[in-house]
Amino acid sequence: MEMNPQQIQDRAREIQERIVPQIEEARRNLVDVNTRVVSFIRANPGTCLVGAVALGFLIGKIASRR
Repeated sequence: MEMNPQQIQDRAREIQERIVPQIEEARRNLVDVNTRVVSFIRANPGTCLVGAVALGFLIGKIASRR
């Protein structure tokens, strides 16, 4: 099935019209998650610091096994 340039352009436009709203929604969701994470870190800096240290320790242990 061969497509002419106009058909290709129309198909690309259809795909763009479907994908752009999904990308915008994903961007809004990521901004929302980032805002909540930053708020949590500001409200609980000690807990986050201990968690980061623990996570770093576990990653270091796993990496040193190789």
